[in-house]
Amino acid sequence: MQLTWLAADDPFPPTALALGPDTDAPGLLAAGGDLSPARLLAAYRIGVFPWYGPGQPVLWWTTDPRMVLPVDDFRLHRSLRKTLQRFLRTPGCEVRIDGDTPGVIQACAAAPREGQHGTWIVPDMVQAYERLHRLGHVHSVETWIDGELVGGLYGVSIGRMFYGESMFARRTDASKIALAGLVAFCRAVGISLIDCQQQTGHLASLGARPIPRHDFEAHLARVVGLPPPARWAYDRAYWAHLGLADTGAPLAHPAP
Repeated sequence: MQLTWLAADDPFPPTALALGPDTDAPGLLAAGGDLSPARLLAAYRIGVFPWYGPGQPVLWWTTDPRMVLPVDDFRLHRSLRKTLQRFLRTPGCEVRIDGDTPGVIQACAAAPREGQHGTWIVPDMVQAYERLHRLGHVHSVETWIDGELVGGLYGVSIGRMFYGESMFARRTDASKIALAGLVAFCRAVGISLIDCQQQTGHLASLGARPIPRHDFEAHLARVVGLPPPARWAYDRAYWAHLGLADTGAPLAHPAP
C-alpha cells in the first residue's frame, strides 16, 4: 500500500488506509503537511496524531487497536491510594491544571517514552502544542510540591474528549498523582475516555485497554462536538470522585 503524502491543504485520507499490522509501521496513515492548529485539530477529531523523530517528515498515525483509559475503569491500587492520601495530608502538595503548561511540555520533550531511547517531541512539536495551549486546546495536569513542578502530563482537549500526549516525573509517583488528578477531573466534568495512543504496561496496570479503532472513532464522533468543560482548573473537591477526601491545610497561594 502506498503512503499518502499531504500537501498544505490536503485532507487526511480515510483512516482505513493506514498501514496494517503486517507492515513495518502499523497505523501509519500519511506523511507531510504541517503542524498548524487547524491541521492538528482536524487530525485529533478523527483520531489521528503526529509522531516522528528528528530529521523525519511529519508522520501521522492512527493505531488499531487504540489504547484508551475509560475513567470509570481507572485502577487506584492500594499503594497509589496511600501515596495520594499522604500527598493530600501534606502542606505544600497540590495538583494544578495549566499552572505551567509550557514547562510540562518541555519536560516531557526531554524524557523518552516508555521503551524508547530518544525523545519524540521534537522542537516543532513543542511549539505546535504551545500554540494549541494558547488557543485553549492543550491542557496540563501538574504535581507541585513546595512550589516546585515535580511531575505532570499534557494533552489535547476537544469537546468532551481528552487525548493524552505525554507525562514526566521528577519524583517518585509524581506522574501517577497527576494522572489520578486528571481522572478525577474528567469524572467531575463528564469526560468518559482518555486517549492513550500507544499500548504500555504502565497504563494497562492503571486500567487502560486496547479497543478497535472503529469503536474509538465512533466514540469521537459522539463527543468532540459537545460543549467543552466550562473551566479547566483543579478543585480539591474533585478527589471525592476517587473516593478520597482532601484533608490538607489551605494553601497560602491557591492553584491558578
